[in-house]
Order: sequence, then structure tokens, then C-alpha cells
Amino acid sequence: MQSSRDVEVFVALGSNQGGRIHYLNQAVESLGKLAVGPVETSAVYETDPVGYRDQPQFLNMVTRFFTQLSPLELLAECLRVEAQAGRRREFPNGPRTLDVDLLLYGNGAICYKVLQVPHPRMWQRAFVMIPLAELCPGRRGLGGQTFQQIADRLSKDGVRYVGRFW
Repeated sequence: MQSSRDVEVFVALGSNQGGRIHYLNQAVESLGKLAVGPVETSAVYETDPVGYRDQPQFLNMVTRFFTQLSPLELLAECLRVEAQAGRRREFPNGPRTLDVDLLLYGNGAICYKVLQVPHPRMWQRAFVMIPLAELCPGRRGLGGQTFQQIADRLSKDGVRYVGRFW
């Protein structure tokens, strides 16, 4: 049962090393331990890398759940989930076993040195906006556009539907 302290959050997951679907599953299970109620998931998409391009393709998805953790507590837990999956940060946009990014925390905007919410680059990334629009197509973002409208205007090149696993 939800309480007034429960905050709706959206967290993106990505993996392009090793057993990609295994790492996504591990992350969904770990996030479930932070959630009040069930974790809702988008479909999984295989996507071309952004930034550093000489690396394997990613599997990406978005999760939605309610939590009572503060934004910084949730960030710390996201980093812990990455570390449990063996995430190494050797260089920006490099290969990774697991990437866990906090996209949205309630309806607010958060700006800390270590955390910006909404995630500052999500609006330009089809691999984030397409699965996010699955979970909340009518929610409004930049310029008052719905998430579905934002996803629709982004190029779908390099984003391929894989399937639903949860």
C-alpha cells in the first residue's frame, strides 16, 4: 500500500558486456528491493552505442516504481547495483556490464553536483525515450510535449525492439 512518502521514480538500465539480459534481470531484482510495490518494466531494446562507438550493442530498458528513498539514497543504491554487476568506469561512454541511471524522481527537478534529475541527456536519446514512453506516454516533459511526442520525433535508427521479459 502506498503512502504519502512514496515517490514515483523512473530508472534506465543498460548493458553491453557479458550476459546482457542477465545483468538487466539482476538490476530489476535489486531495484525491486528498493521499491514499495511492484517494479514495472518497459520492453528491452537493442541499441547502437552513443559517444564511444567502438563497442558492442546495448540492451536498454526503463523501470518504474515507487520508493521512500531520498534522491541521493536512491543514487547510492543505483551505484551499488552497478558495482555488484562488476561495472568499471574506465572512460566516458565506455563498455559496461550495467548502467543504472535515475531519470525522474517524482515531478521535481533536482540539481546536485553528483545528480541531475530529470536526467539532462534523456530528452535526446531514443534508447531512453522510447521505453520511457511505453511506461508513461502522456506524461509531459520539455516544452510541454508528452513523452510519446518526444519519442516520436527522435530518430529510431539504431533502436530495435527485442521483447518483453518481465
